[in-house]
Amino acid sequence: MSARRVALGVAVNVCRFIVALTFIFSGYVKAIDPLGTQYKLQDYAEAAGLAGLLPDYLTLGASVLLGGAEFCLGVLLLFAIQRRLVTKLLLLFMAVMTPLTLWLAIADPIKDCGCFGDAVVLTNWETFYKNLVLLAATVVLARRPLMMPRFISRSNQWIVVNYTVLFILVSSSYSLYTLPPFDFRPYHVGANIREGMEIPEGAEQPQFETTFILEKDGVRKEFTLDDYPDSTWTFIDSKTVQIKEGYVPPIHDFSIQTTDGGEDITDSVLNRKGYSFILVAPHLERADDSNFGEIDGIYEYCRDHGYPFYALTASNDDAIAYWRDITGAEYNFYLTDETTLKTIIRSNPGLLLIKDGTVIGKWSHNDLPKLNYSSAGLEDTEYGHIPEHTVTGKVSKIVLWYILPLMLLAFADRTWKFGQWIRNKEHSNRIYQFFKGKKTMRKKIVAGNWKMNMNLQEGIALAKELNDTLTNEKPNCGVIICTPFIHLASIAQFLNQDIIALGAENCADKEKGAYTGEVSAEMVKSTGAQYVILGHSERRGYYAETPEILKEKVLLALKNGLKVIFCIGESLEEREAGKQNEVVKAELEGSVFNLTEEEFKNIVIAYEPIWAIGTGKTATADQAEEIHAYIRSIIADRYGKTVADDTTILYGGSCKASNAPELFAKPDIDGGLIGGASLKAADFKGIIDAWK
Repeated sequence: MSARRVALGVAVNVCRFIVALTFIFSGYVKAIDPLGTQYKLQDYAEAAGLAGLLPDYLTLGASVLLGGAEFCLGVLLLFAIQRRLVTKLLLLFMAVMTPLTLWLAIADPIKDCGCFGDAVVLTNWETFYKNLVLLAATVVLARRPLMMPRFISRSNQWIVVNYTVLFILVSSSYSLYTLPPFDFRPYHVGANIREGMEIPEGAEQPQFETTFILEKDGVRKEFTLDDYPDSTWTFIDSKTVQIKEGYVPPIHDFSIQTTDGGEDITDSVLNRKGYSFILVAPHLERADDSNFGEIDGIYEYCRDHGYPFYALTASNDDAIAYWRDITGAEYNFYLTDETTLKTIIRSNPGLLLIKDGTVIGKWSHNDLPKLNYSSAGLEDTEYGHIPEHTVTGKVSKIVLWYILPLMLLAFADRTWKFGQWIRNKEHSNRIYQFFKGKKTMRKKIVAGNWKMNMNLQEGIALAKELNDTLTNEKPNCGVIICTPFIHLASIAQFLNQDIIALGAENCADKEKGAYTGEVSAEMVKSTGAQYVILGHSERRGYYAETPEILKEKVLLALKNGLKVIFCIGESLEEREAGKQNEVVKAELEGSVFNLTEEEFKNIVIAYEPIWAIGTGKTATADQAEEIHAYIRSIIADRYGKTVADDTTILYGGSCKASNAPELFAKPDIDGGLIGGASLKAADFKGIIDAWK
């Protein structure tokens, strides 16, 4: 896969996660607060001159559908379900919403678009910029939908679709029947209303300018306080406008007045010590009266225990009288702003309990506290204390009931698909092995290690010669050339890696950072290389690379998609002391036996007797076979016989065209890691031809 296609795939999937998570969050906060979404839709209708034309049931239904649609589209995109259709729908959605939010930003008919409900409040311009980013991302997704890998196979996608639709509709219905599970408004349980109304000391104050219209001798002019004229001018009118925004407290419009408008009792309610019940009914003429008996019971409970009971509404006297007629209500009503009441609680009517000005509890008319004349005082009941339902607990329920089942489904689905792939692979291998008559399928490789030889021009010339030669004469084995760092990017541009794979001679044991002169595994991978040599005896000897250092290098190489040629071997002293088996086992255990079975499949072992490198000495074919067989046996002990049989083990000690056929004929020698003989095309090809 080309670097350009990889980069494009990364870009597509980054856009996928940005759009999916944004839609999931936006849809969920709308879906669990359908009344809040309805109020925002009504604001839009009013701004468009449609106020009063749309019935409440229509705007409420639209709010439920809007939140549910956004949430479902986000989940479908995240799981890459119906990729073409979903990306087109998302693009259509953003193509509509982006111009709409531009109009909102310019005309400013409402202050908050409500795209994230009350959870995150954006200005209209911030919303427009956010939508521009999402529009660009959806364009990318619509152009390359199939570059998003599926998390769920097509046969199981219906489960995700149906479960998601069911989950979000149940969430909306439950929130409508009771209250939203997450309350992002300033009147949430635990909030002190008085403190929410305070302006911090030193906070920036709003600034206003008053202009006076005066007339003299038939001429009218406008004046400010700074240039107010003398008394010969006659006052006509004045106007005051806000010229600078200031700090606005979270609660800035809460007030309680008597129905005749004669008295403001806000302070007396908020400053009172002890408990107070507040019945909230923005519109009594549209309030649900099905549970009025329970409301009356709570009022009688308050009267018996000495708790104040206030009923707040924005309705007129006729509506109050109507409510009294149908419910027999004896409690007093007070007037509060309609928007404030809708903000306090998402229920009409709803019940609020405060203590010392702090919200202790909130209930929908469908879920009122069970209190009557025989109940104990509030301090002795569960209702008189702030509930212990934490945000963490609520999130845990969502994880338990929605996220965890989908994660388990995805895990089971991917495990099943992987198992199916393995079974198909095993089946195809059995067929291949039957016709080939071999027990194993491990790859035969001849790898060249150029070490610190050849400048850039010489290296390019050698690589081109090898590439041309082996392209014409297809090798019977895998061929790899591992070059100094300076060659990698240049050679990768013309090397046919289906014929000759490219590798590096080393990489750093750090991911990135201030390590002057080092080259990370990510950098190696970015050049187009597929392999990297690690643990070479020269690196161990000259640069004191320990097993721990090599362990880190191996992990970083695998993390960045590189296959590792891992070198092991003993010195002359260790060979003469008969410790060669101990040495190679310790080197494997110290650096690669920590890997999982799946990770280990990306390791090629290169046995290099240090005493035979560059000395002219060569291990006999029998000596090499003996140690190779031992290496395969300890791999089998660690990972099982199947993995051991599939692991390629190369010989790396002064292998030449003359001794390669004998070495490669041994059953446990799968090729060679070639040093000096790889620096000339003819010599290297002679070793490769040993497989013929």
